Amino acid sequence: MKIEAASPDEYISKLPEDRQQAMQKLREVLSQNLPDGFEETMSYNMIGYVVPHGIYPAGYHCDTKLPLPFINIASQKNFIALYHMGLYADEKLLSWFQEEYPKHCSTKLDMGKSCIRFKKPDKIPFELIGELARKMTVEQWINNYENSLK
Repeated sequence: MKIEAASPDEYISKLPEDRQQAMQKLREVLSQNLPDGFEETMSYNMIGYVVPHGIYPAGYHCDTKLPLPFINIASQKNFIALYHMGLYADEKLLSWFQEEYPKHCSTKLDMGKSCIRFKKPDKIPFELIGELARKMTVEQWINNYENSLK
């Protein structure tokens, strides 16, 4: 489900009603819990949280005009997705998340390399997502990112 939007507010307003509340809540949880330095923007036709060029001038190596991506949230065809690049880059963080997930959610974890899929919007573990968002600072993300490029 590709949604063309110029802002996070516009993105959410274009979603089906049954997805709007969950996406808005995800957005609020991330905004309230991400450490200082991350910036909300539209990224890859999703709501994104990035390290802006003002902090990391090199930008994203695939396209240096883009800021360094960290987290994206999106309403896909059959699920709501949270893409967390830190989970892909940090095995300890991934292990922590996989161990914590069953403590917060009765549904089975549906996850790819950096994508967590929520098929039922009312089953999103918002408290756990907030805790996950607090686990990595901008500086830690930049270090992980740069180390992965070497």
